[in-house]
Formats: sequence, structure tokens, C-alpha cells
Amino acid sequence: MNNNNFNQLIQENGLPVKMWTNGVPVDPKAVTQLQNTAKMPFIFKHLAVMPDVHVGKGSTIGSVIPTKGAIIPAAVGVDIGCGMIAVKTSLTASDLPDSLQNIRFAIEAAVPHGRTTHRHGRDKGAWHRTPDIVDTHWAHLDEEFKRICDKYPKLRGTNHYNHLGTLGTGNHFIELCLDEQDRVWVMLHSGSRGVGNAIGNLFITLAQKDMQQHIANLPDRDLAYFEEGSVHFNDYMEAVGWAQDFARHNREVMMHRVLEALSREIPKPFITEQEAVNCHHNYVQKEQHFGEEVLVTRKGAVSARKGQMGIIPGSMGAKSFIVRGLGDEESFCSCSHGAGRVMSRTEAKKRFSVSDQKMATAHVECRKDSDVIDEIPMAYKDIDAVMAAQSSLVEIVHTLRQVVCVKG
Repeated sequence: MNNNNFNQLIQENGLPVKMWTNGVPVDPKAVTQLQNTAKMPFIFKHLAVMPDVHVGKGSTIGSVIPTKGAIIPAAVGVDIGCGMIAVKTSLTASDLPDSLQNIRFAIEAAVPHGRTTHRHGRDKGAWHRTPDIVDTHWAHLDEEFKRICDKYPKLRGTNHYNHLGTLGTGNHFIELCLDEQDRVWVMLHSGSRGVGNAIGNLFITLAQKDMQQHIANLPDRDLAYFEEGSVHFNDYMEAVGWAQDFARHNREVMMHRVLEALSREIPKPFITEQEAVNCHHNYVQKEQHFGEEVLVTRKGAVSARKGQMGIIPGSMGAKSFIVRGLGDEESFCSCSHGAGRVMSRTEAKKRFSVSDQKMATAHVECRKDSDVIDEIPMAYKDIDAVMAAQSSLVEIVHTLRQVVCVKG
């Protein structure tokens, strides 16, 4: 591989950090966070850093962390299994109505989204009457969840069944997009919802308790880890694997509901023409790299093995991409999971107004109010620069532009 594709940081008492960030801004705080992670004694070979890199809680978003003999729960984080699903339909732009507002309303009615912040009363982001498809998918998850709850009873009281097939908040979204041939795609982004958050927080706390005597020696308390072979390591691997399955089923239920809603709004019958691309970008799994079995934690990164399909969304109002992996071993066969933020949500709300949001999303049927300013396109890196920086990691198969966007 041509070494010009990445920049390499070498530090004392730490393994190299290889960064595919040419032409994109990188926050110095993110570099410090990466260097801290690279100092951990169980990192395998090097860290790989994607062009959407930015500071995260626990570990840097846009990083690929290969480990041997240990796992860092905060590196996976609390949005376990967060990822994307996309399908291409037989519809074209000319099949869509002139006004897309009713389609947005139909999607919003079909999939619970957002969250009611006060504790009393109904949460608008959860099911109150679950459709049959939720039961069908929950049947694949129920038995193992009961086993996990036998060991960790606290998880029984979380939102699990009533969050299956729901969107959530923040940067989670459902979109209708058009590709370069004006074909209609449905794409959405979500993870393991309330139960994944509870599993993540539970095991992050356990890791910090287990390491109480040593935590002062860590570069960051969020780098607390479980050693392979320990009870908590095995329990975490089981629970995180389950949460990743939940996230995949969650996206499948939502996709089914969105396609149903679309078929009610568009008179022309249609089919989905491409098998859904359903990929995680916050997860951990065992993989073979450089001839050895390692645990690979992708924190805001997508697997991009040779020929493997993936999804790299831009911000609302920017382009998104369906990509094919090139199998670059130096990156542990990975690519970015999106554009990556250039500023915090708080900073975006300070800096931009509703009129800025309206201007930036003029071509998209979406909410344009003060609650979504933190998702304004200008809060993100330039997706074209991000794609150029990782041209050795993936090839672009389709370029999508949003026409409808539903946010939580």
C-alpha cells in the first residue's frame, strides 16, 4: 500500500496511530484521545483512524481499535450496534408527488421517534401498541435476553421490547434519497436504543469498579477494560453481541414499516431491487487480521472488507454514499461511518439559527426548527473531502441525495 494514503503518529510508550485524514480537519483533542488509547498494553499493531474522526466519550469516534486479551466497554460506547440500513426501490423521482410533506408525515406516523423527556406519561419514542412485526423479531431476541437478565436483573426494567422498531434521537434519521439515476432509496440510521444504552453503561461502570485500584494509572478512566477470561469479559461479550443483534432487528423492523408507509402514499406498486445493506458502525467482533485473531472495536467506523457493501451518510442536506470495501488491511478493512462533526451540538446551537437551517436544507422535506439545529450540515465535515481521504479504503457505488429526512 502507498503510505501517502495515511499519516502516521509515532509516540513513546504507545503503538502507532495511522490516520486516513488527508485534507480534513482533525481536532487536537481527538489526537490526544487517540494517543491515550494507543498506550494501552493490549492494542494490536496500531490504531486506524478514519477521516470523520472527532472527540467521543470513552474513545474517539472514527477509530478502529484492535485488541488482544482485553476489551474496553467505553470504546464500544452506549449506542451499541448503531448503524445503517438502505434499500433501493423500483421507484424513480417521477413517481414521487410534487409535495413530499405527506410522505414525511406518513413515515413519522409509522415509526416512533424522538423522546419525551419528562419521566411521567407516555414516551412518544416508544411503542404503545406494538405491530405484529415487532413480536416476530422479538422472538429471535427474547430467550437470550432472559439469560442475560438472570445475571443482570437491572436490565429487565429497561426499554427493550417497546423500543424494537423505533428511531431514537440525535443524529438518528430516516431518509428518502435519489441516486445518480434518480432511483428512490430508503435509508435509515439507528442502534440498540434504551436497552443498548443500559447494557453499555452497566458494563462501563463494572469495568471501572473492577479496576478501582488501577484506574489512577490509566490515561483516562474511560479506558477501563475487562481482561479476556474474566467473568465480566465473557458476560460483556454476550450482552454486547445481543445488543448488536437487537440493533440489526431494530433497523429491519423500521425499514419494513417505512416501506409499508411509502406504498400507502404512492399509488404505483413498487419492489425493493437490492438486498438491504445493513451495517453496524459502533460495535466489537472477533476478526482475523495479519494472520491473528483479534477483537476489533469500530467506534464510528464500518467494516470494508474487499467487496463488502457499506453505507457512509453525509449530514442532513448533504450527499450520502453506498460503497464497496477495498479490503485495505492497514485500516483493519474499515472506512468512515459518516462525515464526522466539526463542532459540538451545543456549539452548533449557539452558532446557527433556524433561518440557517432552512437555507441549508431548502431542497429537503424535513423539520426546520430549533430542536434540529445541532444537526445542521455546517456542524459536519465536508463529505466530499472525507470520501477523498479514504479513496484507498472504499469505492463509491452510488451517490445519494436526500429529498425527505425524518429526525428524532
